[in-house]
Amino acid sequence: MPLRRKKQKAPFTAADVAALAKSNPYVQRLVVDAKLRENVRTAADSVRKVYDRVSDGKVTAKGLLEDKKSQSDLRKALENLRDATLALTEPPKKKRRFGRLLVLTGVGTGAALAASEKLRSKVLDLLFGAEEEFQYTPPPSTAPPTPPPPAGATAGSPADTAAGTGTQAGS
Repeated sequence: MPLRRKKQKAPFTAADVAALAKSNPYVQRLVVDAKLRENVRTAADSVRKVYDRVSDGKVTAKGLLEDKKSQSDLRKALENLRDATLALTEPPKKKRRFGRLLVLTGVGTGAALAASEKLRSKVLDLLFGAEEEFQYTPPPSTAPPTPPPPAGATAGSPADTAAGTGTQAGS
């Protein structure tokens, strides 16, 4: 009589994987960080290429030290693994949206002020107060004032008056 085998249960269910992802910070980081996933993927691909070259017999284990293509793939794998390790050990950077918003607001305000003279004058009035009309009054001079000409004299040069060539009113 043939024995019936029980269906083998999968080692992990979807609920187990979800619980693992929530509890493990490294798995969370791997899920969130696209650059980290790319580094791990590239490292795995590079190692797979080297393994395929060795297992196909194209390169022997001894020849691996002299094969430039395999060395290049191993170097690439090690660099990507180093980058992935650094990404996992460093805390994730927080996004600074407030600073970006502040810079964008400043640039927009500057452009609006540069384009509109009315807006510029309103802002200056708000900051420094309304502009007052300014009337220039010259400072008092230190030279003695000149005496007015005699009542009967006409306007002319002083030399004309002294020589008697000037006309007088009523003559």
